[in-house]
Amino acid sequence: MSSQYQITAIGHIRSPYKQKFAIPRQPRLVSAARADLIFTDEFNREEFVRGIEEFSHLWLLFRFHETADKGYSPLVRPPRLGGNARKGVFATRATFRPNAIGMSAVELLGVNYQHGQLSLRLGGIDLLDGTPIIDIKPYLPYSDAMMDASAGFADTRPYTQMSVSFSEQAQSVIDNSDPALVLEQFITQVLQQDPRPAYKKSQAGVQHYGMTLYDFNIRWQVDGEHNHVLEICPL
Repeated sequence: MSSQYQITAIGHIRSPYKQKFAIPRQPRLVSAARADLIFTDEFNREEFVRGIEEFSHLWLLFRFHETADKGYSPLVRPPRLGGNARKGVFATRATFRPNAIGMSAVELLGVNYQHGQLSLRLGGIDLLDGTPIIDIKPYLPYSDAMMDASAGFADTRPYTQMSVSFSEQAQSVIDNSDPALVLEQFITQVLQQDPRPAYKKSQAGVQHYGMTLYDFNIRWQVDGEHNHVLEICPL
């Protein structure tokens, strides 16, 4: 049997996450995240998705395109464990994998075909902008949701008690942004996930950070369990 296979991307993700920093650890942790799956020319036909609107959620199989060329290790340090404990790569969802393939269960919000381009509108996305999609499968609750399953060191939903506030300037930008972006809810949910590196979370004092979401550069500070968004600037 062949040990090598050629895989063709069927599309790519147009995502609000322009950099790996601030992407949630798992899909649907930030429910307000919105993204589009844009199909490539070969698959840009409505026949490929006929009937897909009957499903509320989808599985996306994708490639970790920004880390694929960095190789892999049999042992990794899951962020969930503070980056201190080592686990086998196949016992985690780490990005540094032998074939650099990931999977996400996301919400299907709509099917669009405009100006000759087929796309899917998705919610709860956790993928970097430009991520190549290699397959789509319907999510089947009776088969895929196993309520009695256990999940080892990741058995509970990540939770922080961090609060979020906005400066007057940041709130003004939010109030004048496209309502479809649900920008305030989106930024709040991202920051409540505490995207800081694990080693930063134990450090005292005010910390300053920046990130790009959609077409906005966002600066905020962390003081204990509170995030304060200082500035939101359109790029």
